[in-house]
Amino acid sequence: MDNVCHTLVGAALAESGLGRRTSLGFATLLIGANLPDLDVLSFVDGPLAALEWRRGWSHGVLALVALPVLLTLFMVALDRASRRLRRAVLPTEARAGQILLLSFVAVLTHPALDLLNTYGMRWLIPWSGEWTYGDTLFIVDPWLWLILGTGVWLSRKRRLARERNVVPTWPARRALVMAATYVALVAASGIAVRRAVTSAMQARDPAPVRSVMAGPVAVTPFVRRVVVEQGAVYRTATFRWLATPHIDPAGIATYPAGRPAHPAAAAAARTIEGRRFLGWARFPTFSIDSGNAGTLVHITDLRYANRPGVSFGAVTIPVPR
Repeated sequence: MDNVCHTLVGAALAESGLGRRTSLGFATLLIGANLPDLDVLSFVDGPLAALEWRRGWSHGVLALVALPVLLTLFMVALDRASRRLRRAVLPTEARAGQILLLSFVAVLTHPALDLLNTYGMRWLIPWSGEWTYGDTLFIVDPWLWLILGTGVWLSRKRRLARERNVVPTWPARRALVMAATYVALVAASGIAVRRAVTSAMQARDPAPVRSVMAGPVAVTPFVRRVVVEQGAVYRTATFRWLATPHIDPAGIATYPAGRPAHPAAAAAARTIEGRRFLGWARFPTFSIDSGNAGTLVHITDLRYANRPGVSFGAVTIPVPR
């Protein structure tokens, strides 16, 4: 998910009452909810390097152990340093045990949310580079922003007002429950779409369906971008809950699945660009342009692109003659 969503989750947890368990609790929850995205530094080596490193080490099971400890050490050291300088912001010292607990909760929310996207997660790096996909939420979901943001705003407003007989934590708690319910409903919808798509594709072609992505699109939960691996091809389509039929037969496109036998495709796959892209791609399709100067191998991941040359989801690798 985007960092606005991660930050709102951390803020909602803080306003729900967790932030008052210790000094620096609010800050710990906000930082921890975003901390796994430190792998954004991989963009320094270019977008293909980011494909190799993103959603890996800093999001897997090792990170769930290491990052809370590192964040706890940092927050406790920050608190003690501020007190030595007599510039402590809060009247009480940060409690290391509570900071560790909040750090673990906050860090855990990050990969749990990122799992919901079509981008995927690699939980078991370095033991396994296998990707896991949730295919539930679009990476920027304004409905989650609205639910969580409203809860945070109302709780903060009540907390600052200090009104009697008003529990300031309840709006944030309700927002967290509503957000979880929304995610569960969208996930159930995705499961139903995958089943419907599998039946529809096999009715058209008896070849076995190996994999189905029913990816969310921006804003509307009633539309899904579908990619199906069936036999030796990929098929893409748009699924609409509110339309009949749900999949327009005229809108189904077919692409070759797997790497072609052309020697240029094998050469491109051995390059560092090809290795990085194919290690990330979920539905890679190849196209090859040959010329006098050499060959261009286009690899497109049908999750995010349907042709070469787009800014994300495709790569072009020149192979000299």
